[in-house]
Amino acid sequence: MAAKARAETTKGPVERLHERIVAGDRGWFFAKIAGRVAEQRVAKGLSQRELAELCGTTQSAIARLERGGRPPRIDTLLRIAEALDCELVVELEPRK
Repeated sequence: MAAKARAETTKGPVERLHERIVAGDRGWFFAKIAGRVAEQRVAKGLSQRELAELCGTTQSAIARLERGGRPPRIDTLLRIAEALDCELVVELEPRK
């Protein structure tokens, strides 16, 4: 059990979120968003604290979002997208 816990702590937030998406977790949608936020933040070379300052929130809020801990509000996502110089795209597609 301890070895598994150590393995979990060595994984980054993107890897943990990817596992949740692949596993079919009910929070897959928010996990996917969280993964994209983390990817874009890292690509821009920003820390969680720096991103938080750019979008007017706290580092802990960014960490919670990237962990998939709580679904983000749309206004928060809009501020994050702006801070990351990204477009926020929401699509509705018919189920197959």
